[in-house]
Amino acid sequence: MNKNELKKIISRLENGGIDVVSALSEIASAKNVSDTGFARIDHSRYMRCGFPEFVFGEGKTPEQIIRIVSEIKKKSHPVLVTRLAPEKAAKVLKKFSGAEYDKLAKTFLIRTKIKKPLSGKVLVITAGTSDLGVALEAKYTAELCGCRTELIADAGVAGIHRLFAESKRLKEASVIIAVAGMEGALPSVIGGLVSCPVIAVPTSVGYGASLGGFSAMFAMLNSCANGITVVNIDNGFGAGCAAARILNTCKLPKQ
Repeated sequence: MNKNELKKIISRLENGGIDVVSALSEIASAKNVSDTGFARIDHSRYMRCGFPEFVFGEGKTPEQIIRIVSEIKKKSHPVLVTRLAPEKAAKVLKKFSGAEYDKLAKTFLIRTKIKKPLSGKVLVITAGTSDLGVALEAKYTAELCGCRTELIADAGVAGIHRLFAESKRLKEASVIIAVAGMEGALPSVIGGLVSCPVIAVPTSVGYGASLGGFSAMFAMLNSCANGITVVNIDNGFGAGCAAARILNTCKLPKQ
């Protein structure tokens, strides 16, 4: 099913010519889903949501991941597998030429040419070096969604002059993803400096009272910098998708 066919179904649904169940049935029967017996790969996700089908690698066997990736590649979509352990990645990498694996982020990627890159820029900032794995997951996710990205590492409030030194890049960003553990203060500081959307990512980095990231998450949820969006602990993937959704709905000048 192409985009025009999908629009026709949506138009009929809006005009009352078809009910929701029938519309979903037509979409499902258009072979936009690959059923492997253990997974159903949604090839029309890009048309609906603005980003393709991605894969959560944790809990899946290498054989399952290889089969899923093969189905995604048939449609020439980019491939992203998150939370993929190194021992599993070693087996999957052998099957696909041109694939990338980042051990720190635990992400497996196969890049394709982005047909319609999104306008604007996503800036990913970490409070500390220990937050880099989560930040890279966010960066790769946004990139495969069509976003142009930049990364600033180790610019937390413990040495706030490092953040202020990047003020020009902060102001140039269309969306900022702020990744922080410990007390989670970085997004609040950034939120008070910029007008663009800020997505806060709490990480599980920290000592005992950080409670595996809950202290950072609670601090971000209670931020006095208005309008900050907070995703789940260590959820760089969710932050990258959120940034893409924002840019998908904004008419930004080319940068």
